[in-house]
Parts: sequence; C-alpha cells; structure tokens
Amino acid sequence: MKQNSKPPLLNDMLRRFMAAMVLANIAGNMYGPLLALYLKSLHADVLQVGLFFTLSQIVPLALQILGGWVSDSLGRLRSIALGSMAGVLSYVGLILAPTWQWVLLGEGLAAMTRSLVAPSFGAFIAEQSAEEQRGRVFALTETIYGVVSVVGPPLGGWLADRYGFRVMLLCAGALYLVATLIRIGMARTAARGAESGPRALSVAGLRGNLGAMMALLLAGGVITWILLTDGVRDVVFSMSFTLMPLYLNDIGGLSIQQIGWLSSIFGVMSMIVNIPAGALADKKGDRVAIALGYILNFAGLMVFVKVNSFFGYAVSWALFGLGVGLMSPAYNSLISKAVPEKVRGTAFGLFNTSLGVVSLPAPAIGAQLWERVNPQFPFLIAGWVALAAVVPVWLKFKLPAGGLAATPVAVASDAAGEV
Repeated sequence: MKQNSKPPLLNDMLRRFMAAMVLANIAGNMYGPLLALYLKSLHADVLQVGLFFTLSQIVPLALQILGGWVSDSLGRLRSIALGSMAGVLSYVGLILAPTWQWVLLGEGLAAMTRSLVAPSFGAFIAEQSAEEQRGRVFALTETIYGVVSVVGPPLGGWLADRYGFRVMLLCAGALYLVATLIRIGMARTAARGAESGPRALSVAGLRGNLGAMMALLLAGGVITWILLTDGVRDVVFSMSFTLMPLYLNDIGGLSIQQIGWLSSIFGVMSMIVNIPAGALADKKGDRVAIALGYILNFAGLMVFVKVNSFFGYAVSWALFGLGVGLMSPAYNSLISKAVPEKVRGTAFGLFNTSLGVVSLPAPAIGAQLWERVNPQFPFLIAGWVALAAVVPVWLKFKLPAGGLAATPVAVASDAAGEV
C-alpha cells in the first residue's frame, strides 16, 4: 500500500498555536463588537464613545513597533506569552471598571497584548510552513481563525442580554486564561528548542530593523502603496465601524444578541471564501482578490445605509465578510513577497503603527459627522473610499518577477486584531 509522504499543512506546533489563538480571540470577539454598547451602559454618549476609541488607539501606537522588535529578538512564542499575561490583566480592568473612563485602563492593557501578539501571528505561521504550501497554510489558518467571528459575538451577545456585560466579560476572561496557559506552555517548550538563543534587546538592533523597514516604506514600491491605500481606508473605516454597534442599536433597532449574530454572519462568509480566495490570488494575482474585496465592501456599505431590518443588515454583513475573506489571504501573499524575513515582526509593528497614526482622530471625527450631518454619513464616506481604492490596487499592487524579498513573510489578517 502506497503511503502519502506529503507533510500535513498544519504541524503539531501550529495546531496547538491555532487552538490557543482561537480560544483567546473567541474571548475578544465576545466583547469587542459590543464594546461601544458596554460604554453606553456605563453612561457614555456618542461623542464620548468616539473619544474613547480615539484615546484607546494611543497606547498601541506607542507599543506596536516595540512589540515587533521584541518578537524579532526574543522569539514569537515568548512575545505571545508575555502579551497574553497582560491580556489576562486587561479583563480584570474591563470587569471592574466603574465608569466608561476606567475602561480605558483595561483597553490599555489589551493594547499591550495586541502589540506583542499581532506582530508574531503571521510571522510564526510563515516560519512553521513550507514555502510551497504557504498559501494553502495561510488560507487554512484564516479559515480556522474565522471560528472566532462565528462563535464569539453571538455568545457574547447572548450572555450580555441574559446576564449583563460583567458576567459576559467574566466568561470571556476565563476563556482567555485557558489560552494564556497553553501559550505559556508552548513558550517554555520553544525556549528549550527553536527559541533557545534569543537576541539581546538593544537600541542598535531596534535602529537597524527600523532603518530596513523605513527604506521599504519610502521606496515607492508595493509596500509604499499598500501603506497609502490602507492608511486612507483605515481612516474612513475607523470613522464608521467603531460606531456601528450604536447605529444598529439606536437607528436599526437591533438587540445586543442580534448584533452579535451579524458578526457571526460576517465570520461564516469570511470562512467560506478564504480558501477559494487564496487559490484566486495564486492563479490570477493578489491584486485581483484585493480589488474584488474592496468592491464587495463598497456594496456592503451601500446596502447597510439603505436597510432597516435584521435581514437587510445581515445581507450587508455577509458582503463585508466576503470582502474581507477575499482580501486577507491576498494581502498575506502580497506582503510575504515584499518584506525580508529578518525584519518580520518589526514590519508588522511598524506597518500597524503607520496606519494607526493617520487614523488616530478618526473615531472622534466620525462621531462629529454623526451628530452634525447624519448617522449614515460616516458609512457613506467609507463606502465610496473603498470603491476608489480599487484604482491604486489595480495599478500599483504589482511585484517585479521573482518578488522583492528572498524569503517570504506573512502578515496577519486585516480582520483579526489578534490577542
């Protein structure tokens, strides 16, 4: 009997890694899509919610680059374990917050978590996969990761509706604690093997990594155009999507549980399209999948501002899910060909920081537009910008033959926000 010698797409380390990632981000998705409503329950108005999301972005900006550098120096699993311990404390802050202002403390700790975990996510997957299988590995891990959007929001919405926000946060924190214990165990194992020789954290090392990344960002190539295009998109999406739970609750009349189900629909549609999207990017080019994703996001936002029923909003969120599901593997593939391996973690951190700087005031601006124009206006702007982004994507998201980097590297999914 002929045996199949081809290795599995996910080795044992990746399977454990993804199990912990799914548990941690189910917890995050239990409260993340409902955070604006939690602030509302703590007596924050629309303008204060916009201010909160603006202020909560400051800490990640300060830490993203450092988190990527720590990942490059100490190792992916050590960085993730350190971030997870801060994440456990963030849930304590969220649960005990007496006012919406105090929630900022919990979100500040959560920002430390994301700054240490997110730069390591795609980098670790790249390092654990064979180059000839890498596209399929990314598609499969993103499909598995999609479980968090399917399970987390409706579970969080049900718990918040039935027992209140604090009980929901307590359950989410318990899930996150389990994930943290798995991650600490993996880091201890790696310290005796693959990550047994960490590099010292030094100013010279940080300066070298930043210099290499700045050269890529300013070179006028693919990385430059991804930064510009994603920067503009990030601004307008931050203006609108942070306020979306309030819109669905106040304007659409949806319950907390129904809002959770919308996020689940998003997750299901994203999972369905992930693997075909990876194949499309490989066969027709990354820019084809990215451009189609932007078009679907435009369509979803146009539907969103026109409907007033749960079914209508479900259609719009299905379009959002398909759009993000198309773009994520393609972005992974494109950036993997343009960023050298040695600055992998720093690249993720610097890229996220650069986007965050330009979008920092966006939630507060979106809240002002909501109040001064109308609640639909921020979403209309986001939709038209998504459509306009198709032009630079099609014209500029092209690599020379053979790619820009000798060693591929992955980037975390745009929808993830890994913790």
